[in-house]
Amino acid sequence: MLVQARAALNAIVNGDPSGYKAIFSEGEDITLGNPFGGFGRGKAAVYEQLERAASYFRDGELVSFETIAKDVGEVLAYTVEIERFRVKVGGQDDLSDVAIRVTCVYRREADGWKLLHRHADPRVG
Repeated sequence: MLVQARAALNAIVNGDPSGYKAIFSEGEDITLGNPFGGFGRGKAAVYEQLERAASYFRDGELVSFETIAKDVGEVLAYTVEIERFRVKVGGQDDLSDVAIRVTCVYRREADGWKLLHRHADPRVG
């Protein structure tokens, strides 16, 4: 599940939300707290938030992940991490160092672990 989540982050920092779309559950109970503001509940709203977040990023590269906590149960799992990456944000020409704190909740479904909730914000310090 973390391999797919890392690949999804790598895609979105390069302007492509498809990685997260692929790992989110198909259920209407999915939620996303966007680091640029806004909150999506349900597939259409979450996908809209993913598209908006991806539109801010380009030419990104992952730097590191600091796992604060994680647990895996039979049905649910979660991670609490600080994700660090370098990326061009908005119309900037220079790369910016970005760190966001992220909480993810995953659910075991018939086709494997799926993302149920992701909340990311830039308040790391």
